[in-house]
Amino acid sequence: MSKTVVGIFDSQDLAEQAARQVQDNGLRTSDISIIAKENDQQGNEEAGRFTNNRAGANDNVSGGAVTGGVLGGVAGLLLGMGTMVIPGLGVIAAAGPIAGLLSGAVTGGIVGGLVDLGIPEEAGRRYESEIKQGKILWSMSTEENNAEQVANILRTTGAANVEIH
Repeated sequence: MSKTVVGIFDSQDLAEQAARQVQDNGLRTSDISIIAKENDQQGNEEAGRFTNNRAGANDNVSGGAVTGGVLGGVAGLLLGMGTMVIPGLGVIAAAGPIAGLLSGAVTGGIVGGLVDLGIPEEAGRRYESEIKQGKILWSMSTEENNAEQVANILRTTGAANVEIH
């Protein structure tokens, strides 16, 4: 049975460390999803740059701003990166499986996309609030027997509110 492990990061560096540890432990990084709010100062210029990039570029997420992409230090880590406007949130950047789910649910916010990942609606609303505050949502779908290992990786790399759904 598949589980979704979720954590909230304050910085791109910590989120990238978690992704590297997942990779180092032989788990599939293609199951990692990232959502970060665009910094209002970065605006659409950064959104356009993000949309055109793929993992492997020199990308940064800091203070909630997405500059060129998410987790670019791990080549081939995430697919389907893009930006979109979410009512009530503004421009967000999403990478991994969540990007495709959100593109179909733009008008309803991110909660619906999170529910599709196996996250309960109430938790999705909490995570959406964290994203509004400029934090980075990191999630990974994994087999039940790997869920606690992924949760421990998130905890040791500085994630807050780590939950398994």
